[in-house]
Amino acid sequence: MDISRTTRISFGAKLDKTNPKGIHIGEECAVASGAIILSHDFCKNIHADTYIGARCLIGVNSIIMCGVRIGDNCVIGAGAIVTKDAPPNCMLAGNPAKIIRKGINTTKFGQLVNHE
Repeated sequence: MDISRTTRISFGAKLDKTNPKGIHIGEECAVASGAIILSHDFCKNIHADTYIGARCLIGVNSIIMCGVRIGDNCVIGAGAIVTKDAPPNCMLAGNPAKIIRKGINTTKFGQLVNHE
C-alpha cells in the first residue's frame, strides 16, 4: 500500500488486502472507523488502483469502490458509497455518492476551512 506517513487511519477502517498495491492515499488524510477502501471487485474479476488525494476526510462507514480516484481536499460523508471519480475540492454524500458541495477547502485531515 502507498499511504503517506502523515495520514491517519482508524483501527476500525478496512483497507483491501486482496490487492494491497492498489491502495494509494495522499498526505494529511483521515480515514474514519468503519470506512472501507477497495482495490478489487471479485464478481467482475477486477484489480484496479484506488487513489485518494491529499487532505481528504473519508467519513465513518463510507465505502470507496475499486478503481475510484478522489481528488485533493475532498470530504466523503458518513455512509457514502463512492462509485465514480471525484474532482478536487468537493464534498460527496449518499448512495451512490454525489457531489453536494463544490469549491471547498480543507486543511490537515480534511477539516473544512471557512465553512458556513
